[in-house]
Amino acid sequence: MSQVPFGTRLRTAMDEHGPFCPGIDPHAALLEAWGLPDTVDGLERFAMTCVEAFGGQVACVKPQSAFFERFGSRGVAVLERTLEALREAGTLSLLDAKRGDIGTTMGGYAQAYLSDDSPVRADAVTVSPFLGYGSLRPALDLAAATGRGVFVLALTSNPEGPSVQHAAVDGRTVAASVVEGAAADNADARSAGGLGSVGLVVGATVGDAAHTLGLDLAGSAAPLLAPGLGAQGGTPEGLRATFGDALPQVLGNSSREVLGAGPDTTSLRAAARRSAAELVAVVEAARP
Repeated sequence: MSQVPFGTRLRTAMDEHGPFCPGIDPHAALLEAWGLPDTVDGLERFAMTCVEAFGGQVACVKPQSAFFERFGSRGVAVLERTLEALREAGTLSLLDAKRGDIGTTMGGYAQAYLSDDSPVRADAVTVSPFLGYGSLRPALDLAAATGRGVFVLALTSNPEGPSVQHAAVDGRTVAASVVEGAAADNADARSAGGLGSVGLVVGATVGDAAHTLGLDLAGSAAPLLAPGLGAQGGTPEGLRATFGDALPQVLGNSSREVLGAGPDTTSLRAAARRSAAELVAVVEAARP
């Protein structure tokens, strides 16, 4: 694996292609909409069409692991081929797996997604910190050693999220502890004025929660994955209010909105490029 840190590679890709990350979410309804069977064969046709459309065209692509895993070992084999195809296309992959555990079990997840010799390795993976940020250390350390990244859930847009993420102990919210943990791990990148390799997941539809909770997203130097654009109600214009000074760190994510343009490869690619251009315009308009 390249020893260039993931954050550096992501910054370069965002600058080249725009700060947009389409998803590969082959759930049953989308397979049906594309005229594909809800089978492993349909799954593979869907995923490889997405790779053909997005490879070399966007900053990053986010396959959702659950929609591959639901087919068992044959579905995971398709996920392996999808990640390999993205590597061959020279496009960063962010595997949305949201793994989280402790000790050797967390270490096993880290080996699965972040080691150089794993067949299901990705450039980055999403992780859940709600057993404590420190429980992620095996993944954080292996990602740093292999030039990969992790995106840590911080502020999610599901209605149940605030009951955990906004909760406070001794005046410090859970979300704040996650942001502070990422900031500490990104200290070297922050001092160099770049993006770190420990990202944060902050929903595009969380409104002013980051400001209300006093989170220093800009100071974290974290790439900020913002899912929820499009079908879930998030808009490029709304990102400015949600992220403020941290807007240049945002990697917008949409799945259903872009995937709805399929199965035509040209239409998929055009939808992704359009989304990227909209995000570029928002970031440029916010520059002082």
